[in-house]
Amino acid sequence: MAGSSHGHTPAAWTGVIIAFIGFCVSGAFMVLANPLGFWAGMVIIAAGGVVGMVMRAAGLGQAKRSPQPQTGQLAHSEG
Repeated sequence: MAGSSHGHTPAAWTGVIIAFIGFCVSGAFMVLANPLGFWAGMVIIAAGGVVGMVMRAAGLGQAKRSPQPQTGQLAHSEG
């Protein structure tokens, strides 16, 4: 997996940054005992996921690859 650029795309970075901001907002309002602010942060977290998926659909995410066969696996024989 180290050879792939997993997560190193504008879509991934943008989605994660928005979700991180949402986590910070939710955490702050949880400590302040403000349920409305907490749920606003949860909406921001969900928006981060939606923005990431929209950006990926727009071509800013990692290109899909066909699965390659695994090499080096041990054959399991019954005997």
